[in-house]
Amino acid sequence: MSDPQPQRTPRSLIVTFYGAYGRDAKGQPLGPVPVAALITLLGVVGVDPPSVRSAVSRLKRRELLVPARTPAGAAGYALSEDARELLADGDRRIYGRPAARASDGWVLAVFSVPEEERHKRHLLRSRLARLGFGTAAPGVWIAPGHLYEETRHVLRRLQLDPYVDLFTGAHAGFAPTVEAVARWWDLPAIAGRHRAFLDAHEPVLRRWTHRRGTVPETAYHDYLLALDAWRRLPYADPGLPAALLPDDWPGGRAAAVFGRLHRRLHAAGAEFAHGVLSERGALGPR
Repeated sequence: MSDPQPQRTPRSLIVTFYGAYGRDAKGQPLGPVPVAALITLLGVVGVDPPSVRSAVSRLKRRELLVPARTPAGAAGYALSEDARELLADGDRRIYGRPAARASDGWVLAVFSVPEEERHKRHLLRSRLARLGFGTAAPGVWIAPGHLYEETRHVLRRLQLDPYVDLFTGAHAGFAPTVEAVARWWDLPAIAGRHRAFLDAHEPVLRRWTHRRGTVPETAYHDYLLALDAWRRLPYADPGLPAALLPDDWPGGRAAAVFGRLHRRLHAAGAEFAHGVLSERGALGPR
């Protein structure tokens, strides 16, 4: 049986909405989104108005959303600069990560944080884990070599680079690399998350494959839920070379299902979402 997917939260769905439909094709924000529009748009996926307002308040406190006026003068919330950078970082993982090759080698991260700044130790560990690093030994984190540039970028953006040394190279240990990888990452748990995604969203893809038309609101509903579930997986799964993974690894199939859902539903979902934003004065006249 597949492991359950992480429970959807209103806060996660709002971030997913801004990433999918709150920016243009170049990744630039469309503008402030009124809370009334968010209530309508999140209501489609089952989030009630009090939960939307509470989630917006939490995102504001985290400085990911900032108050701003729409073109029509209504109060709304726009993406902060930090949020824009987070979403841009996510785009590279969610939509465009190339397949890893054994020749890419590995990147090691070793960090040392003074005791008086120990809160940064937790931040570093959590950030490296979110980037997909496994643990090779206490205090030694490892990831496929293709994550090197992204790791440098993220650590610098968070001003954590002074505490970290990065190394690149090949695995030359005594155990076969395929055995070492099974120690460095919890592969069964990652595979379970892929299978849970497939259990939930492969039937959705099958239904859309047999439909002739596309109802924008239904496309928006199905795509937002699929993206909200998928966007965490490219971080949990570091993208290891196929030769180091079990033969029945479900990651490629899960990525293919999401890719097909994206191509089938995203544009139609945008038609619905942007229609709601226009009605609420967020985009100006259509």
